Amino acid sequence: MSYEAKNFENLFGISGLSDNLLNSHFGLYAGYVANVNKLVEEIGKYQKEEATAAPQYTELKRRFGWEWNGMRLHEFYFGNLSKEKLEFSADSILGVQIKKDFGSFENWKNDFLSTGAMRGIGWVILYFDQAVQKLFNVWINEHDLGHLAGAFPILVLDVFEHAYMLDYGTKKADYISAVVKIIDWGKAEERFKIAKE
Repeated sequence: MSYEAKNFENLFGISGLSDNLLNSHFGLYAGYVANVNKLVEEIGKYQKEEATAAPQYTELKRRFGWEWNGMRLHEFYFGNLSKEKLEFSADSILGVQIKKDFGSFENWKNDFLSTGAMRGIGWVILYFDQAVQKLFNVWINEHDLGHLAGAFPILVLDVFEHAYMLDYGTKKADYISAVVKIIDWGKAEERFKIAKE
C-alpha cells in the first residue's frame, strides 16, 4: 500500500493565503508523501533481506518519523482551514474544554498566538491529553521532536517559513493572525469529539 497526497485545492481563494503560496505549500506536502512511500519501500527491502543491522537501515528508520510527520501534520493543517467563516462556539464541547483549561477563548487564543510567534521554525499544536482530560498549546520544533506522546492533535498551525514567507515576508505574527481567522472550528470540534471517546 502506498500513500497518496490529498487534494486541498478547495482552499484556493481562501482569505489570508494566496493561491501562489498554497500551490507552493501543496508541492512541499506532496514531497513528504513521496518520501514516505520511498522510505516504506526501502525499509521493506532491508527487512526482506534481513539486513536490519546495516547503518543505512538505521538511518532510514530515523528519517521515517521526519517524513511521516511532515506528511501528516500538513494534512492536519490544511484540513483545519476553511474558506467559509466558521465562528468558534463557546457552548460546543471544545469551547467548554477550552474555557475549563484556559479560562476563556481569548486566553487560549492569546497563548496559541504567542506560542506560534516564538522565534524559530516548527508547528503549534493544540493537543488533548485523554489521561487527564486537558488541552495544551504545544510548540513543536521539528516534525519529529516535541510531540506529546499519546495526546491527540485538535488544531495544527504550520509556522515554518514556507507557510508564510511568500505572502508575509518576515511578519510571522500577521500570518498567524490571518490563519486564526480561517480555522475550520467544525473540523477541530470533530477531532476533539474523537479524542474524547
